[in-house]
Amino acid sequence: MQEIPRGDAHRPMLVVSPSMSASEANTGYLSNLVLARNAIDRASELRTDPSKLDSLWNTAKIVIVCSEKLSATDSELIYFSADQISEPGDRYFLGIDPEKGQSFFAFHVASHDEEQLRSLRQVAADLTDREAALAVHAIALSNWHSSHPHCARCGAPTRAGLGGAVRICTVDESEHYPRTDPAVIVLIKDVDDRILLGHQPVWPENRYSTFAGFLEPGESFEQCVVREVAEESGVKVHTIKYLGSQPWPFPASIMIAFEAITSEPLDAKPDGQEISDVKWFSREEFQRAIHNGSLILPPRISVSRRMVEYWFGGEIESGESWRP
Repeated sequence: MQEIPRGDAHRPMLVVSPSMSASEANTGYLSNLVLARNAIDRASELRTDPSKLDSLWNTAKIVIVCSEKLSATDSELIYFSADQISEPGDRYFLGIDPEKGQSFFAFHVASHDEEQLRSLRQVAADLTDREAALAVHAIALSNWHSSHPHCARCGAPTRAGLGGAVRICTVDESEHYPRTDPAVIVLIKDVDDRILLGHQPVWPENRYSTFAGFLEPGESFEQCVVREVAEESGVKVHTIKYLGSQPWPFPASIMIAFEAITSEPLDAKPDGQEISDVKWFSREEFQRAIHNGSLILPPRISVSRRMVEYWFGGEIESGESWRP
């Protein structure tokens, strides 16, 4: 890992990398988040026109979705044409390339050649902006449709409508829209610019990450930050700053990233349930832990890793770990 040039006593000069854009140095916010790249016009105005969707389907590039996986190689999506698809399934309109006018659909099937399938976790970091946007949309829609086959009002079967943007009850015609669960994720710092990371008991040894939790009814994002941090790490935070957001379709979350400060770092302690250990890191301690393998970070596609890299001052070359 490269040494990061020092700016002042507490913060290194920002080193711009492919995953850390120059705008972060200017705005203080995260950008180019792997799962938040948007290079597709979703063209929602076309969803109400079945004949137009049929026409677009005939010339579309189609991504197969099966068992939470996509048709892809290790570095790019595999597209099919409408005349290559003969198996039964559900089609979802993903949008149109604003430059070329090419339409894109996802097609959800019960089975497909495993050699042509990859998980979003496997390929997202290596996809182009356009393909990342398509993949996230396809997986998010597929997950929602798979888990909501019945009407929440009467229990009757539902069918997809509006190009996959809604499910409609086959009995009472009520409409049900895709679910997204908001969660905050927090980079905790102390007044010396150290960061606090936590370890969950279900994670591999030495994997540490930032703190996160779901928004409760009637709660603001800022209130959720204070509550979740106190519950999981034992510290009280203030000076809350928004950093960015990223969809996390595993299965249906969006992560809203914040930075928060604590003036009482000695109060840090794990809750013993969700969090089994917490550790403070200065940049020097952090770099040593990365080098000797005593600290493993979340994967490159996670906003948590980007938050840590933002604090550190540059892209971190290290191992990564997925939650089982």
